[in-house]
This record gives sequence, C-alpha cells and structure tokens, in this order.
Amino acid sequence: MPEQLWFTEFLNHYFGALTTSLLRHLGIKPAHPEAPINNVVSMEILVVLVLIVFFVIVRARLSVERPGKLQHTVEMAEEFIAGQASSIIGHDYQHHLPYILSLGFFILLCNLLGLIPGFESPTANPEVPLGCAVTTFIYYHSYGIRHHGAHYIKQFLGPVGLLAPLMLLIEIISHLARILSLTVRLYANMFAGDMVTMAFFSLVPILVPVAFLGLHLFVALVQTFIFVILTTVYVGMAVSEEH
Repeated sequence: MPEQLWFTEFLNHYFGALTTSLLRHLGIKPAHPEAPINNVVSMEILVVLVLIVFFVIVRARLSVERPGKLQHTVEMAEEFIAGQASSIIGHDYQHHLPYILSLGFFILLCNLLGLIPGFESPTANPEVPLGCAVTTFIYYHSYGIRHHGAHYIKQFLGPVGLLAPLMLLIEIISHLARILSLTVRLYANMFAGDMVTMAFFSLVPILVPVAFLGLHLFVALVQTFIFVILTTVYVGMAVSEEH
C-alpha cells in the first residue's frame, strides 16, 4: 500500500469502500482496493472543500457600506484578473471571468498547500496540471466554436486551399503543444520547489529553510499567474474577431 497522508487515510477510512464499489461499477479496477483514494486526489478534494468554505464565508460577509479586509482582498484579486482579461479578451470578457478566477484560485491553493506540514501540493504531480490544461483546452475551443461557428474550424485550414492539409496538421500540433506547455511548466516548477524545500528541511531544519519557503511561495504565485494569463490569452485568441 502506498504511503498516505493523514487526510488521505481519513478519506479512505470513511469513503474507501464506497469509492472502490463505485469504481468497480464503472469497470475500473483500483490498484489498491483497500485504499482507492491516493494523496493527489485527497489533496484536490481538500482544496475544493477549502475553496467552497472560503467563498461561502466571503459571500456571507459581503457589505457595501462596511467591507472587511477579506472582501477587500478578494475584490483586489478579482479586479486584477478582470483588468488582465479586459485587455486581452476585450469585449464580453466578463463571461469568461468565472472560469478564469476559479482556475486561478484552485491552482494557487494547490500550489500553496505544500507549504503546510502534513500536506503536499497536488500540482507537484503531473495529473493535476494536465487536468487543468486539458480543461482549458476544451474550454477555449468550445467557446471558439460557439462564438464563430464553422468559421472557427476553417481558420485551421489557412488561406490557401492547396496547403490546407499541412496547415491543419500544424495547427493541431500547435494547439496540442499548449497542453504540454501548460502541464510541464506548472508541474516542473512546483515539483522542483517541493523537492528543494524538503531537501533543506532535512539538512538544516532551523532558519535556513525559511528562505526556501519564501521562494516556494513566490514560485507558487508566479506559476499561478502564468497559467491564468496563458489561459486568458488562449480564450482571447479563440473568440477574437480578427482571429
């Protein structure tokens, strides 16, 4: 049985049998039927639960007359992302803000979770960045098709009919490379950050690792920003009239 974090053990203790039964009904045979929920999945579940509680608290404390510090912080984050989306996507950028903000908060909390003892960053495993990248890939293509209709597919063929098959192949490879780029960039940086922090904690457990915790925090923020900005750029390119 693989090593489990305490929250993973908790989920497997109370929901492991139900999860195994559900997987078997779906035709999936879990590698460890006694512990079907691994650390990556449990950390994602924890992140989602924390975000739900966080936004419920924010919603309950919303006030026009007397906004609190928490409301100011969330509004600053929303205004910053909205400003970036407005300049990149342009018209109707508000329609895409829920997805972009949700993705940003999810990735940020996943990145920061590894700073807390007893937890690990889900984004330090390739499955989570890949899932975010594939979701973004599906999202911007679906809205590109919804916005432009058949013309969105035609732009993959290029302006010259004879070169259409070659242009289609190039465009397909280019868009698939976006998935790889988003995945590897986020995964590699968070994995390296976790490894460096763990290494220095094991060598010098006092004072010195604090600097690397600060570096880890910086990397977590930067990688979240990059992922969100690239997502915004891809959405903007998919729905732009010029494109």
